[in-house]
Amino acid sequence: MARPVGAAILTIVGGLFILLGGLLFAVVGAVAAILGLVSGIFLLGLVVGVATLVVGALMLALPVGHSVLGALAIVCALLGIPVALGGLLFGFLFTIVGGVLAIQWRPVRDAVITVEGRVIPPAAP
Repeated sequence: MARPVGAAILTIVGGLFILLGGLLFAVVGAVAAILGLVSGIFLLGLVVGVATLVVGALMLALPVGHSVLGALAIVCALLGIPVALGGLLFGFLFTIVGGVLAIQWRPVRDAVITVEGRVIPPAAP
Protein backbone atom coordinates (compact mmCIF):
# COMPACT_ATOMS: atom_id res chain seq x y z
CA MET A 1 0.00 0.00 0.00
CA ALA A 2 1.33 3.41 -0.92
CA ARG A 3 1.96 6.01 1.74
CA PRO A 4 2.09 9.84 1.74
CA VAL A 5 5.85 9.85 2.27
CA GLY A 6 6.53 13.39 1.02
CA ALA A 7 3.81 14.85 3.23
CA ALA A 8 5.08 12.92 6.25
CA ILE A 9 8.71 13.94 5.72
CA LEU A 10 7.80 17.62 5.36
CA THR A 11 5.61 17.44 8.46
CA ILE A 12 8.34 15.76 10.49
CA VAL A 13 10.97 18.30 9.37
CA GLY A 14 8.54 21.11 10.17
CA GLY A 15 7.89 19.50 13.55
CA LEU A 16 11.60 19.52 14.28
CA PHE A 17 11.78 23.24 13.51
CA ILE A 18 8.68 23.88 15.66
CA LEU A 19 10.30 21.87 18.45
CA LEU A 20 13.45 23.99 18.09
CA GLY A 21 11.38 27.18 18.25
CA GLY A 22 9.54 25.79 21.27
CA LEU A 23 12.86 25.02 22.91
CA LEU A 24 14.02 28.59 22.39
CA PHE A 25 10.70 29.81 23.77
CA ALA A 26 11.14 27.50 26.80
CA VAL A 27 14.61 28.91 27.44
CA VAL A 28 13.11 32.41 27.43
CA GLY A 29 10.49 31.10 29.88
CA ALA A 30 13.21 29.68 32.12
CA VAL A 31 14.97 33.03 32.19
CA ALA A 32 11.65 34.73 32.93
CA ALA A 33 11.04 32.23 35.74
CA ILE A 34 14.38 33.11 37.27
CA LEU A 35 13.27 36.74 37.26
CA GLY A 36 10.02 35.76 39.00
CA LEU A 37 7.60 35.61 36.06
CA VAL A 38 6.23 32.07 36.17
CA SER A 39 3.98 30.94 33.34
CA GLY A 40 3.27 27.55 31.77
CA ILE A 41 2.73 28.98 28.30
CA PHE A 42 6.43 28.67 27.54
CA LEU A 43 6.15 24.87 27.54
CA LEU A 44 3.33 24.80 24.99
CA GLY A 45 5.83 25.20 22.15
CA LEU A 46 7.44 21.90 23.11
CA VAL A 47 4.03 20.21 23.28
CA VAL A 48 3.04 21.51 19.83
CA GLY A 49 6.40 20.42 18.39
CA VAL A 50 6.05 16.89 19.74
CA ALA A 51 2.43 16.73 18.54
CA THR A 52 3.57 17.74 15.04
CA LEU A 53 6.22 15.01 15.06
CA VAL A 54 3.61 12.45 16.14
CA VAL A 55 1.24 13.55 13.36
CA GLY A 56 4.05 13.18 10.81
CA ALA A 57 4.89 9.69 12.06
CA LEU A 58 1.23 8.71 11.98
CA MET A 59 1.03 9.78 8.34
CA LEU A 60 3.52 7.03 7.58
CA ALA A 61 1.94 4.48 9.89
CA LEU A 62 -1.74 5.10 9.06
CA PRO A 63 -2.09 6.28 5.46
CA VAL A 64 -5.85 5.68 5.63
CA GLY A 65 -6.26 8.75 7.85
CA HIS A 66 -4.30 11.07 5.56
CA SER A 67 -7.04 13.73 5.42
CA VAL A 68 -7.50 13.99 9.17
CA LEU A 69 -3.76 13.90 9.82
CA GLY A 70 -3.17 16.59 7.19
CA ALA A 71 -5.74 18.82 8.88
CA LEU A 72 -4.09 18.15 12.27
CA ALA A 73 -0.71 19.08 10.80
CA ILE A 74 -2.13 22.40 9.60
CA VAL A 75 -3.66 23.04 13.03
CA CYS A 76 -0.32 22.25 14.71
CA ALA A 77 1.45 24.65 12.33
CA LEU A 78 -1.01 27.41 13.16
CA LEU A 79 -0.72 26.71 16.89
CA GLY A 80 3.06 26.85 16.58
CA ILE A 81 3.02 30.50 15.51
CA PRO A 82 2.36 32.09 18.93
CA VAL A 83 3.88 29.39 21.17
CA ALA A 84 6.94 28.30 19.17
CA LEU A 85 7.76 31.36 17.10
CA GLY A 86 6.26 29.59 14.09
CA GLY A 87 9.08 27.09 14.13
CA LEU A 88 11.38 29.91 13.04
CA LEU A 89 9.07 30.33 10.00
CA PHE A 90 10.57 27.27 8.30
CA GLY A 91 8.66 24.87 10.55
CA PHE A 92 5.42 26.68 9.83
CA LEU A 93 5.94 26.54 6.06
CA PHE A 94 7.11 22.91 5.96
CA THR A 95 4.23 21.75 8.15
CA ILE A 96 1.61 23.68 6.16
CA VAL A 97 2.90 22.23 2.88
CA GLY A 98 3.06 18.73 4.41
CA GLY A 99 -0.50 19.03 5.70
CA VAL A 100 -1.82 20.19 2.32
CA LEU A 101 0.04 17.38 0.55
CA ALA A 102 -1.43 14.85 2.99
CA ILE A 103 -4.95 16.12 2.36
CA GLN A 104 -4.44 16.02 -1.44
CA TRP A 105 -2.75 12.59 -1.48
CA ARG A 106 -4.68 9.73 -3.04
CA PRO A 107 -3.71 6.07 -2.81
CA VAL A 108 -2.79 4.28 -6.03
CA ARG A 109 -5.71 2.23 -7.32
CA ASP A 110 -5.35 -1.09 -9.09
CA ALA A 111 -6.27 -1.03 -12.76
CA VAL A 112 -7.70 -4.55 -12.56
CA ILE A 113 -11.32 -4.83 -11.54
CA THR A 114 -11.93 -7.95 -9.47
CA VAL A 115 -15.27 -9.69 -9.21
CA GLU A 116 -14.59 -11.66 -6.08
CA GLY A 117 -17.69 -12.01 -3.99
CA ARG A 118 -20.07 -11.35 -6.88
CA VAL A 119 -22.24 -14.04 -8.37
CA ILE A 120 -22.17 -13.91 -12.14
CA PRO A 121 -25.00 -15.90 -13.78
CA PRO A 122 -24.00 -18.31 -16.54
CA ALA A 123 -24.56 -17.24 -20.13
CA ALA A 124 -27.69 -18.67 -21.85
CA PRO A 125 -26.94 -21.19 -24.70
